[in-house]
Amino acid sequence: MNTFRKTWLPLIVVAALAWGAAWGLRSWQAADQASRLQAAVKPGDIVMLSSTTCYFCAKARSWLNAHAVPHRECFIETDAACLAQFQALQAQGTPTFVVRGRRVVGFDREAILAALEP
Repeated sequence: MNTFRKTWLPLIVVAALAWGAAWGLRSWQAADQASRLQAAVKPGDIVMLSSTTCYFCAKARSWLNAHAVPHRECFIETDAACLAQFQALQAQGTPTFVVRGRRVVGFDREAILAALEP
């Protein structure tokens, strides 16, 4: 037991502290990105082209809704105009975002913020 305390316990404590710091940093970044998006986005600026079975679309939708970021979502399987837009953009997968006319592939909050800049 004494060897465990000398060898493993400090490693476990350091790993737990590192994990906690990383989690805190990610939470802070997400909150910062949310506030920057909320300040920059106007209704109609963001369209999310989604698939009904897309896991990443569900995660993006959940995050956008949780942070009250205005957006419109359409589903390529059920909306012909949405599918046509998806094909015109030569999108490879979902979610694909159209941000003020610019294509952003995947849920990349920093890329969405960059597309909102004039």
